Amino acid sequence: MAKGHRSQIKRERNANKDTRPSAKLSYARIPVQKACFVLDAIRGKSYVEAKAILTYNPRYASGVILKLLESAAANAENNSGLNKESLFIEECYASQGPIMKRIQPRAQGRAYRIEKRMSHITVILNEKN
Repeated sequence: MAKGHRSQIKRERNANKDTRPSAKLSYARIPVQKACFVLDAIRGKSYVEAKAILTYNPRYASGVILKLLESAAANAENNSGLNKESLFIEECYASQGPIMKRIQPRAQGRAYRIEKRMSHITVILNEKN
């Protein structure tokens, strides 16, 4: 059962709000597996180093994640007053989004299903001490 009134539960949840600067991209037309190849390369790196890695990475996902990283850094600068050079990537992950199902015609009247996967990508930054 619930531990109180709905408004009380919401108030407690919002009190524990994460204050780290972050950016989230929902419904990115990139499969989670392909996004994770790029995210694994930049996890734990400094902002400047991660930006350099993403700039010269040939994968399609790197361009999308670079834009997301710059958005998170701008959020840190404008909302928290942090310096971009002192930031590093504390967390970055991709979670499964909806799947668009399409049909591919095949021989002898058959139809194969094509699944166009989407993902929700999140980048969370923090300041080095």
